[in-house]
Amino acid sequence: MADDPTPRRPRSWSDIPADIAGLVLRLLPAHADRARFAAVCPQWRATARQRPLPPPPPLPLLALPDGTFYSPPYDEPFRFPGFGFAGYKATCGSRLVFPRDDGCFLVNPFTGATVTLPALSSVRLRPPNAVAKYDQQGTAYPVTWMHIRGSEHLHISKLILCLPSLVAAIVGDGHISQILVCKPGGLSWSVRAYDMVRNFQDMAFYQGKLYAIANDDEDLLVVNISQDQSTGDPQVSKIGQAIKGEPFHSVWHEFGTMDILANKKLYLVESHGSLLMIRRKIWCWSKQASDTDPEASRPIVAGPNEFEVFKADFEQSRWVKMTTLGDEQVLFLGRRCSRAMSVSQYGMSGDQIFFLDDEEENLKQYYYSTEITSFCVCDMRDGQVDSPLPKASWKRCDEMRPVAWLFPQD
Repeated sequence: MADDPTPRRPRSWSDIPADIAGLVLRLLPAHADRARFAAVCPQWRATARQRPLPPPPPLPLLALPDGTFYSPPYDEPFRFPGFGFAGYKATCGSRLVFPRDDGCFLVNPFTGATVTLPALSSVRLRPPNAVAKYDQQGTAYPVTWMHIRGSEHLHISKLILCLPSLVAAIVGDGHISQILVCKPGGLSWSVRAYDMVRNFQDMAFYQGKLYAIANDDEDLLVVNISQDQSTGDPQVSKIGQAIKGEPFHSVWHEFGTMDILANKKLYLVESHGSLLMIRRKIWCWSKQASDTDPEASRPIVAGPNEFEVFKADFEQSRWVKMTTLGDEQVLFLGRRCSRAMSVSQYGMSGDQIFFLDDEEENLKQYYYSTEITSFCVCDMRDGQVDSPLPKASWKRCDEMRPVAWLFPQD
């Protein structure tokens, strides 16, 4: 039989059936890989958009305030085209938060969509005629929103888009803060003017309710939301206690020529249908006072990190300590945004915590022995901490403090 003289068309990536391409997409853990997948050809781009079987969420990006991003497990920085996205102050899921004098803007760098919130200068007081109160000695006690609202250091440390009609934020100065709420596109935030400010550490919207936790007592607080009858805007009607905490309080210990103390940070994360509290201890050290110069400066320097995980038991109103996150689960912790993710489909080890330095604006609790930092990983099985991508790094300074996780699918 004579050879077929008809030349065969070279095989192309577009020849791969859409269902097979979809399976490939589901196995890509990094956002950068999924972007490259969509750029291969029009057919694969369509597969990435249609996704009849949605792929699991990709790993989060690491966002830097200078407009640089990292896409783990890669350590090469990149930037989004167009608007540079530099200068954000917080993150909210897949959005970067830009507070401005004329409003607060939540920008999604993946789609370009923007959600507009009121400026922090526009706050509706409850009651409307609230004033700052002082005792006979001129001392503000208790300290309330009325005493801190004029601070030039007032900032958003945490923001959650709870519902299409509800946004909650922790707003404060240093170690004191208050919870404010508003609706997207609204004209003002709402605050309970006479509630005592707290050292709020985190918030989470869990099973239709807003929860918060403060550093001092580790109580889980439930923030009840109602509707302003005159404007229809959300407002905090009451903050109650859902779980009574058993807080960890650290004291200085002598260790050789050093004094040792644990600083504490708290996080709230939903995982496998449960609400978790993560207690992070940063063990700090300082040289003991000298007999010859007891007034000499003794800088406090950050050392090793230690993590404890607790699950909320609402029936017994208590925190239950956990020894493992599970072989498939990891946590990404950050002051601005935290999430739990399943990573078994990506061939990654579970039972790990990925975390950032998480310094708060206008609150310097300790120094570091190194100038350059990166994200770190704690293995819950043995407590060992490692820095897996040392090249994905940045300099510790005020401008880079808002480094945060950014979650592409939200």
